[in-house]
Amino acid sequence: MMDSIALGVTSLVALVGLIAIRMPIAYAMILVGGVGITILNGPMLLMSQLKTLAYGQFSIYDLSVVPMFVLMGAIASKAGLSQALFRGANAWLGWMRGGTAMAAIAGCAGFGAVCGSSLATASTMGKVALPELKRYNYSGALATGSLAAGGVLGILIPPSVVLIIYAIIVEANIVTMFMAAMIPGLMAVVLFLLTIAIYVLIWPEAGPKGGAANREEFIAATLGIIPVLIIFGIVLGGIYGGFFNPTPAAAVGVFLVWIYGWGKGSLKLPALKDALKETASTSGMIYLILLGAELMKIFMSRIGLPQETAAWFANSGMSPMLVMVLLLFALILLGCLMDSLSMILLVIPFFWPVLSELNGGIYQISAEGSGFGMSTEELKVWFGILALIVVELGLITPPVGMNVFVISAMAKDTPMIETFKGVAPFFMAEILRVGVLLAFPAITLWLPRVFGG
Repeated sequence: MMDSIALGVTSLVALVGLIAIRMPIAYAMILVGGVGITILNGPMLLMSQLKTLAYGQFSIYDLSVVPMFVLMGAIASKAGLSQALFRGANAWLGWMRGGTAMAAIAGCAGFGAVCGSSLATASTMGKVALPELKRYNYSGALATGSLAAGGVLGILIPPSVVLIIYAIIVEANIVTMFMAAMIPGLMAVVLFLLTIAIYVLIWPEAGPKGGAANREEFIAATLGIIPVLIIFGIVLGGIYGGFFNPTPAAAVGVFLVWIYGWGKGSLKLPALKDALKETASTSGMIYLILLGAELMKIFMSRIGLPQETAAWFANSGMSPMLVMVLLLFALILLGCLMDSLSMILLVIPFFWPVLSELNGGIYQISAEGSGFGMSTEELKVWFGILALIVVELGLITPPVGMNVFVISAMAKDTPMIETFKGVAPFFMAEILRVGVLLAFPAITLWLPRVFGG
């Protein structure tokens, strides 16, 4: 057993090394998982797995929601929906000190609700909001920091592709996960707005007041938000109300966003083709990562590393809450090395058995006597939201900080170190949110408990 465990640990070190030298995460996982299975059980088992593994993985009905939500976000980006969101938010908030940065945060939250991708949210809103922030002479740190931080809202505010993948991995209900994400997502928006307000209170020159919109501009900008609210309401309202499942809901969302772009005249045929190509590329990347993660999962299960890890934590004498904190801290560190989707796919199969064991095992139904004071199904939901929040932090944490790189590429006149300084207050706000949700799990679980998932 020790030889197998040593092989597993060596494989994980090799995987991190391959990622560090910039090998694509999907190829790295396929290579390490494939070589590991070959060493452990021979090449014939690997060939046998590869014969049916891809079809078995990709034919899962729940996964069909992924390309639909990706397409919804791609069309929304091409249709000019982000501009309407930012103009509407800026009409309401832009007159205040720091108001344009607040409008960027609000716009990121709105676009993230349609898009579901952090990098796409940061990139799209950056193109829209950066010129306005520069026009009002915002400091480089606040302008780029607020946009990089605002992008992370796309990963948690439903619908979220990463949230869907997490639900599939731990066999949680996607609708329940969407419900649980709502309050923590709104908390992030409020905390980010408060962060900007405090920032400009300390450094007033960093966020000057913008121009107040006149009555006609205010009405026009506000009316421009209404189609977005309707789309968001129909998609999520239909899911929560039980009118349709997430996959049909995503299809409805794609249709509504297409109608929006067509009606505005902003979605021409070339833009639609670009959206389809972008969707195919992104979905292919996600599915290839899923295949690599499944190979890694098979390899690690055969050597028993997840089970040994769970047993070690269970026998360590540490309290369940301390173990939870340690695992979340590990996610923050790993977020500095890899993207959010890859991290969820690679790490959750290790971490979830540990927490499940500490909670009384996978068959723990009631909260009585369980390690976290809740059923296993509720633990799935609570841990999933916490995990996604700390995964978000990796998008704004050095040395990788993908959102920071995206925004820095647009704001060439702002040094990257300034952007990292700008996201620091938002990082602290996120740590505060994690602390509150850790201390009060009921905040995350309230909506699922009330509406029954």
